[in-house]
Amino acid sequence: MNVSKTSLGRSFSHSFLKSFSRSKLFLKGNMWIWPIAGTILLLVLAFIVRSVVEQSSRQTVSDNLQTILNADVAALNIWLEREESLAEVLANESRIQKLTNELVTIDQQNPDDREALLHSKTLAELRNEFKSEMEHLGYLDVGIFSLNGRVLVSSRDEPIGRADLPIQKSALEKVRQGKATVTRPFESLFARKTDSGEIKVGLPTMIAMAPVKDDSGAVVASLALLIRPDINFTRILSVARAGQTGEAYAFDQDGLMLSQSRFDEELKMIGLIPDREDSHSILNVQIRDPEVNMVSGNRPALRLAERPLTQMAAAAVQNQSGVDVNGYRDYRGVPVVGAWTWLPEYEMGVVTEMDVAEAYRPLYLLRYSFWGLFGLLAAGTVAIFIFTVIVARKEQETRRAVIKAKRLGQYALGEKLGEGGMGVVYRGHHAMLRRPTAIKLLDIEKTTDEAVARFEREVQLTSQLNHPNTIAIYDYGRTPEGVFYYAMELLEGINLDDLIKQFGALPESRVIHLLKQIAGSLSEAHSLGVIHRDVKPANIFLTHRGGVYDFIKLLDFGLVKAVDGREQASLTSTNSMAGTPMYLSPEGISHPDSVDARSDLYAFGAVAYYLLTGTTVFDGSSIIEICMKHTQEQPETPSRRLGKPVSEDLEQIVMQCLEKDPAKRPQTAAEILQALSVCQLDGKWTIQDASEWWKHKMQLEVTSIQSASQFKPALSSKVDATLIVNLSQEE
Repeated sequence: MNVSKTSLGRSFSHSFLKSFSRSKLFLKGNMWIWPIAGTILLLVLAFIVRSVVEQSSRQTVSDNLQTILNADVAALNIWLEREESLAEVLANESRIQKLTNELVTIDQQNPDDREALLHSKTLAELRNEFKSEMEHLGYLDVGIFSLNGRVLVSSRDEPIGRADLPIQKSALEKVRQGKATVTRPFESLFARKTDSGEIKVGLPTMIAMAPVKDDSGAVVASLALLIRPDINFTRILSVARAGQTGEAYAFDQDGLMLSQSRFDEELKMIGLIPDREDSHSILNVQIRDPEVNMVSGNRPALRLAERPLTQMAAAAVQNQSGVDVNGYRDYRGVPVVGAWTWLPEYEMGVVTEMDVAEAYRPLYLLRYSFWGLFGLLAAGTVAIFIFTVIVARKEQETRRAVIKAKRLGQYALGEKLGEGGMGVVYRGHHAMLRRPTAIKLLDIEKTTDEAVARFEREVQLTSQLNHPNTIAIYDYGRTPEGVFYYAMELLEGINLDDLIKQFGALPESRVIHLLKQIAGSLSEAHSLGVIHRDVKPANIFLTHRGGVYDFIKLLDFGLVKAVDGREQASLTSTNSMAGTPMYLSPEGISHPDSVDARSDLYAFGAVAYYLLTGTTVFDGSSIIEICMKHTQEQPETPSRRLGKPVSEDLEQIVMQCLEKDPAKRPQTAAEILQALSVCQLDGKWTIQDASEWWKHKMQLEVTSIQSASQFKPALSSKVDATLIVNLSQEE
C-alpha cells in the first residue's frame, strides 16, 4: 500500500510539473499575473501603511502616557504643596511658636530626660492645640521634632523623646534651611490601628514638615503632620491612568514602591507580596525585572535581591525622565509601555504604565486585517494559478487533437518526418494544390508570444526572398487552438555537413560551383537587409531541381533565433552549438548584437574552408576555446591544412573572408560572387560530373535504405531539408 501511494504521489507530481512546464505561464502574460501584482502591491502598501500607522500609534501612545504622567505629577505637586502650606500655616501661629520655643528650652536643659518632656505643662498645652487639627484634617498625628529629629510633641507618649524615626535626612535639612517639605512614605516604628481594628507596627506613613521659628526668625524645631499615604498619596496617583491595565505609582532610589499598586490581588497570586488580607504593595514591592512574565505562570531564575531594576526604574533613579513605547518588562514581568519622571526635591520617581497588548490593540487589529486580506488574495492567486494550469492542460489536449486530426487549415498532414527542440515536421500537401510540402509545427509551449510574433515577422521577411538558391516558404499561420506552423518546399538531397562527413573534402571546381550559389542567395538577402546569422554547412542543402544536379538551397534565415533566448542558450550549451561555434565571426562572439552582413561573409569563408579541407577552420575541446581562436588566432591556409597546393585565387578568397577585421573582408556577397566567377577553375565542374556523382550516391543509398529507415527516413524518400537542418541544430 505504501508503494502504491508513493507511486501515485510521484505520478501526480510529475503530471502537474509537466503541465506547469508546458503552460509557460510566466511567458504568456495570462491573468494570473494581475493577482500576483496585486498581492505584491498590497504587501508593499501594507508595510507602508503598517509603518505609518504603527508610528502614529506609537506617537499617540507616547502622547497619552506623557499626558497622564503630567496630570499625575501636577496633581501630586498640588497635594504636596497643600500639605506643606498647611504645615507652614500651623507652624507660623504665634501660640504654637511660643509653646514650641518653651518646649525646646526644656529639652535643651534636660537633653536626656524624657520624663521632663512628658510631665511638662507645655506638652499638654501643645497636644490640646493640635487636637482640633487631628480631628478636622484627618491627620494621624501632629507633633514637634527637634532639629536633630527627636520627637518633642506627639498625641501619644510612646514616641516622646525618640530620635530614631526613619525620616529622610534631606527633609530635616530643608527644615533647617527654613523650607517646608513632605517626606516620602516610610514604615512607622509605632503601632496604630488598621482599618480592620488591628494594632500593627510598620504601617506606611508620610510627614509634612514646616520650620518653627523663634522671635528672631531662627528655626528652632519642625512641626510635623503625619499622613496616611495609602489613602491620600495613592489616591492621587490612581485618579489618572490608562485603560484597564494602566497604573501610576511612585518609587524611591532603591526601587521600593511608595504607593499602592492596583494589582495587589494579582501580586499575591504570583508571590510578590504575602497572601494575607492585610497585605499591601506599598513599601513591600521592589520595582525589579523578573525577566519572565510571572502573570503567565513563569518563575524567575533569580532571587528578588539579585534582579536588576526594571528598565524604567534604572533610568529614573539616574534622574532621567523619559517615555518608552517599544515595551519593557515591569515588576510583574508583563510587557508594558510607560512614561516616567524623577522628582529630585522629594527623592522619588513617578511612572505611569500600560500593558503593551492593550496599548497597541487597535494596531494589532489593523495588522491582522492586512494579513488576512493578503492571505485571501494569496489564496485567490494560487487558485487562479491552478486554474490556469488546468486550462493550459486542456489547451494542450486540444492542440494534440488538432494535430491528431492531421489537418491545419488548407494543409493535410502526412507522416511525421522528425521532431526537434523547436517543433515537429510533417510531410503534407495543400488540399487544393496537392503540392508536396514540408510543414513545421512550432511547439507553442516552448515559445513566448513575443518570440512567435518575431518569428512571424521573419517568416514574412524571408518569404520576400525569391532567389532560386533560397528555400521557398509557401505559407504560415496559426490555428484557433494556438498552433503556429509554416509550410515550405519539400527537398530531396543532403546538407553540406553530412556531405563532407560521408564523402570527405570536395574538388575545388565543385566547391566554386557550390559557393557561387550560396553567394548568390546571400547577395539577394543582404540587399534586402536580411542577415542570415547562422550560415553553416548544416543550413546549406544540396539537392536537384528540374534535372539540374548540385543545386544549393540556403535554409533558415534567422528562423531559429525565434526560440526563447534562454532555451536557445541551453540548446547551444548542450547540442546545437557543437556546430555553430565553428562558423561564428569574431564580432559575432564579442559583440553579437552588432553583427552585419560581413559576419555572414566570415561564416561563408568558414564553410568554404570546410568544403575544401574537410575540417573546420578551428577546433578545440570546448566552445570557449574555439571562440577564443576565432577572435585571436590566425587560421592556417587550406593548402597548409591539406598539405598540398590549392588554387591561389580560391584560397585568397577564402582567407579574405576569414579576416578578423570586418573592414578587411569583402564587403558584399556580390564581390565574392564576382571573384569566384574569375577563378581559374570556375566552370570546370560540369553537369555531367554532377549527374554521375548523384547516380553513384543513389546507388549507395539503395543498398542501405532498409537500415537507414530504422533511424530516420531515407534521403531518397524526399527527406525535408528544413528538418535535417533543424534536427542538426536542435538534437
